[in-house]
Amino acid sequence: MAIEVVWTSGGIRKLEIYRRLGVHEVWFWTKKEVQIHILREGIYVRTDVSEIFPGMDLGLLCSFLDAPTLTQGMREYRAALAVK
Repeated sequence: MAIEVVWTSGGIRKLEIYRRLGVHEVWFWTKKEVQIHILREGIYVRTDVSEIFPGMDLGLLCSFLDAPTLTQGMREYRAALAVK
């Protein structure tokens, strides 16, 4: 699995590099969303569900990624999971 944080353009073009390395699942995070790409028969297919973390609520996760600090984001995310 690989997670790419996209600050500029060009993130999706990196899929070919990951394909050559045999990375099964690649996540691209932009300020708006996480895009998941899964390698199937030599081609990446975009999907809404991770095969590695099938029960993960990506919308919930994304709502904490822009927290002012990593620690704050992690605490708030854990608290939200505990309520769920």
